[in-house]
Amino acid sequence: MSFIIRSVQYDDLNQLVDLAKQFNLLNLPGDKKVIGEKIERSENSFAGKLPKHQSEYLFVVEDVEEKCVVGSSLVLAKHGTDEVPHSFFRIFKRDHFSQDLGIGFIHQVLRFQLDFNGPTEIGGLLVDKSYRRRPEKLGKQISLSRFLYMGLYPEKFEDRVLCELTPPLTDEGRSEFWEALGRRFTGLPYQEADLLSQSHKEFIESLFPQDDIYLCLLDSKARLVLGRVGEATKPAQHLLESIGFSYLDEVDPFDGGPHYGANTADILPIKYGKRAKVAEFKDASYKEQMLVATTGEEFKVSLASVDIRDGEVAIAPKFRQLLGVEVGEEVYMSPFNYNRGR
Repeated sequence: MSFIIRSVQYDDLNQLVDLAKQFNLLNLPGDKKVIGEKIERSENSFAGKLPKHQSEYLFVVEDVEEKCVVGSSLVLAKHGTDEVPHSFFRIFKRDHFSQDLGIGFIHQVLRFQLDFNGPTEIGGLLVDKSYRRRPEKLGKQISLSRFLYMGLYPEKFEDRVLCELTPPLTDEGRSEFWEALGRRFTGLPYQEADLLSQSHKEFIESLFPQDDIYLCLLDSKARLVLGRVGEATKPAQHLLESIGFSYLDEVDPFDGGPHYGANTADILPIKYGKRAKVAEFKDASYKEQMLVATTGEEFKVSLASVDIRDGEVAIAPKFRQLLGVEVGEEVYMSPFNYNRGR
């Protein structure tokens, strides 16, 4: 099979809706109207027609032979503005010591925060269930490919990148953290509150407590899931950690899911990304695998077999055809695999 990662097109609408319906992501719901609006916003973002705070880039994986969309990922260029701030709980430690009793405690507390000049955010990572565990590692490909676009066009993004990871939820999709905290201050069930927060932020700032919340006052079920990653999300967590992301001691105010982040320039696919001219070598060996992206109007990425020499790259014919690049054109490349000590 042959796969290409590219910017979304309106013709992908029905297939992307079907893909999204396999999952339950708030930032990519299986709703035709919502996804149609996201595709339109993405096309305008890639075309440079929207300001940064409105730009949203949607990438898809296409099975070229079957002509079908089998995966997606998303980048919000800026998450957190004066009009729509980014909200979260920051976790602090507070020391308490009694001279009379000769004992002390270190308490964890939650402090509600708003960011009016927020970072770039990544999300929307989906892979069709029938395409998982393939040797091509499509989830890793679609996750890393968006960073190649960010490396090509750093001016379109912020200097920090955020990822909000999903925590453990109950079998019914409830959040124990929300039940113990958020519901008591809003009166809303978890799913309704989280969905509402996608478009309305005022109720969060108005109803959430502004004072520190001591975690020891929450029930054990809520404390147990705070800052933890759900089993289905752990592969994404490990991938992010391998390319430079780390836990920020911040959690989602709805479900207590952990926030991971990194400086944009330090994210390894961006840090090690480089431009090269496409060439042909008579003795090309194609022993190295790299993510290779086009640099023209249409953004495409392929995990390609390459031979790199002195600022030039020979790309195996199959992948050069997939990308539609010719000798002499420029491409942008980044490694696919990273060692922690790299």
